[in-house]
Parts: sequence; C-alpha cells; structure tokens
Amino acid sequence: MKLLSEDFLLKTEVAKTLFHNYAKEMPIIDFHCHLNPVEIYENKNYTNITRIWLNEGSYGDHYKWRLMRANGVPEELITGDGDDYEKFLAWAGTIEKALGNPLYEWSHLELKRFFHIDEVFNRQTAPAIWEKANKLLQTDDFKPRSLIRNSNVKAVCTTDDPASDLHFHVEIARDEAENGFKVLPALRPDKLLHIQNDEFGDYLEELGTISGVKIHNLSDIVKAMHQRFEFFTSMGGALSDHSLETFYYEEADTVVIDGIIAKGIQNSSLTALEINQYLTAIMIELMKLNNEFDWTMQFHINSTRNVNRPMFKKIGADTGYDMMGTQADIVDSMQKLYSAAADGNFIPKTIFYSLNQNDWLQLATLMQSFQGNGVQRLQLGAGWWFNDTAEYMHKQLEVFAQQSLLPNFVGMLTDSRSFLSYPRHEYFRRVLCNFFGELVEQGRVEDNVEMLGKLIQNISYNNAHDYFGFFK
Repeated sequence: MKLLSEDFLLKTEVAKTLFHNYAKEMPIIDFHCHLNPVEIYENKNYTNITRIWLNEGSYGDHYKWRLMRANGVPEELITGDGDDYEKFLAWAGTIEKALGNPLYEWSHLELKRFFHIDEVFNRQTAPAIWEKANKLLQTDDFKPRSLIRNSNVKAVCTTDDPASDLHFHVEIARDEAENGFKVLPALRPDKLLHIQNDEFGDYLEELGTISGVKIHNLSDIVKAMHQRFEFFTSMGGALSDHSLETFYYEEADTVVIDGIIAKGIQNSSLTALEINQYLTAIMIELMKLNNEFDWTMQFHINSTRNVNRPMFKKIGADTGYDMMGTQADIVDSMQKLYSAAADGNFIPKTIFYSLNQNDWLQLATLMQSFQGNGVQRLQLGAGWWFNDTAEYMHKQLEVFAQQSLLPNFVGMLTDSRSFLSYPRHEYFRRVLCNFFGELVEQGRVEDNVEMLGKLIQNISYNNAHDYFGFFK
C-alpha cells in the first residue's frame, strides 16, 4: 500500500465512506494549543522549513527533538545554533528510522497537505524537499494566518497567563473578519499554582498590578482572578487549563491557607502538606470561577516534567525531557475535589486528560458520577501528548464509548506550537471513522451511514462549536 494513501488508517468500506463523505471537509476548532499570538499578529513568512518545522531559536517541536536525540543528533542541531539546513538533514535521517512512530506519519502528512510533496522523506529526498518547501514558504499562503485559514480552522485557543494584558489578541481581533477565524485566549494559571517557587511573591505582585487588587491572602487572590476571568471573557475566552503533575487533596480553613500564602510570598520553606493545602484551596476557587463564568475547565494530570535536571538547567523547560507520571491515586484526589464541588453546587464543564493511560477508566467513571445540568458537561479528553497515537486515540474512544456517550465528545485538539500541526485533526478523524467502521463490521452498531456520518461530523466540529459557545 502506498504511504499515506487516500484510505490510510481506514480498514473498512464504511470507514472510508465516513471519512471521505462526512469528516474530511469539516472545519476545525483548535480549543487547546500553544501557538504564539505574537506570531499570528506579526504574520511573517518563515525563513525556511527548519524554522517552522523544528525550531525557531529555543522555541519549537520537542516531539521531534526527543527522536533526534535518540538518533544521536548533537544538541547543536536540535535546540542549538547549528546550521538550519544541517538540522533539516538531521531530521531527515531521524525520520528514516521513525517507522511506527506517529511523527513519521504526521511529518509526511504535513509535507503532503501543505507543500504538496508526495514522496518519502529521507536523506536522499531531503535536498529537493528543502528547495521546494522553502520557495513555498516565501509566499503569502504560508504566512501564519493563511496556514490557519487554509486549514479550515474557525477558532484557535492559545494558552495565556492570567497576568497577560492580551495585547496581541486585541490586535488580532481587529482583523477577525478578514482572517476568517477567531484567536481566543485560554487562561493557564501555572504560576499561581506553584507556591513553592521563589518567584511566587513577585508573580502575585504582577497579578495584583494588572487586576488592581493588592494581594495578601486567599480572598485577594480570588478577587484578582475574578477580574481576570471578566477580562478574558470580554476577549472571547471561555476555557481555562490546569496542569497537575501530582495532586493530593488536602482541605484547610482560610486562616491556615492565608498563613501558607504569607510564607509563599516571603519565600519561606513550605511542607508538602502546606503545598497541597494551598493547591486544593486554589483549585476549589478556580472551579467556582469557571462555573460562574460558564467556562470549560481542562485538567492535564499525571505528567512528570523536566526529569533530566542538567539539561533543564542548561536549556530550560518544554525541551523534550518529560515523561508519563505515575501517581496511582491522583484520580482519588480528583474525586474528592469534585465531591466538594458537588456539595457547593459549582461543578464546571470539564475535560479530563491524563498522560497515564491507567487513569482513563477511572476518569471516565469519575466523570459519569458527576454528570448533569446539560449535555456531557464532563468529558474524557482526547489522547494527549505521548498518547497522541492512532492506537491510543482508538483506546480513548473505546473508553469514552464504553463508559459514557461518545457521540457527545468534543473531539481533537493540536496541543501544538506549530502552524503545520492541523493535519493531526485529519489523523484523528481517520481513527474515529475507522473506530465506527469496525463496530459496523462486527455487527455492534447499525449499518446506517447517514446516521453515523452525522455523528462523525458532530465529533469533528459541531459538538465543540456548541459546547464552548465561541460563536454566540
């Protein structure tokens, strides 16, 4: 079979019909990504394919960087200041050995869909691909806004600190009609959660300045964050995102929490219990705010980041030195958190993601215990990060279908820093169509293409459109 044929990943005739007739042309809502709003605003052409595909300075695709290190590529040609063409050739040499890895398929799919390059990418073909791609990259169609628009994207949600003034979102919004898509902020309060960091006090001062609230205690933090939710909402924001590498639910009264905050501001040493008491209190307040503003709260749990300490010190975070987390009881703490929210009647719309597949069945059964007040308010998120493979996409669909109502699923997201990542939605849709095609072949669901086609279109786009409410 030809590499990335029109029917790749589609094993049945029903799957082929569902993809080509129903899924393929649906628009995209990219409700969680790490695209830089500055790049969308500036809308500049990239110098060459290395800059858009591998790295632009220290900012780039750590999925690829991990594979290049495994292939013995020196760091100079990964995150360093090596020659861009040599970096491209190093990636070509790496991709030759990536058979079975989703990056092999994604990379070829990106070359095919964006650059119309329909040949195997390797060290022999790399020089010609370099020349063709670089010529195209200098055209208007390869500026960031064109790449988004031409990928049929209707909304992009970036990842933004609560203390951001969202200046570039304001500027981009002026051109929304011309762009043909929305660029919306999603609030990610990592710095607010990390009370143990030396910069915590400085961050509260920064948050206080932009919100107009002098922050000394939990009540002040809530007032400041309420103002930020109001501001983000005014800019079209409707989601928050929360990274919980570990989480232990520990309740404490307000007096205790205020004392912990005071210690954090002063950079005093905090115990593990105090950190978890603070984190629990903050998560409860953030759940209340998400519910009040009718936002969707995303939880990314059970990752372990920056495990290579020397490289973290040398080149920083988000550079490919992370792994799956192994906190076995993390969902137990999530259950306690949602029980507290149920007691207070402030459960927000929620999407749960875990990097550890062992959590998926627990999360799916957890969410079913707290459903209500609308259609599928709680969701099991798409396969995330290291689970972003055909096999684990299928597994996530299977768990969702078996424990809840998969036709209500809000679908795929890129979680990417690259403007070339939108074919991941096509990849997911192929897996989705194949999933239902197999159920038909096994006689487990009705062989009704029209019914299934509507379901596929809903998961591909319509559900996200209705769930997030970006286009009210």
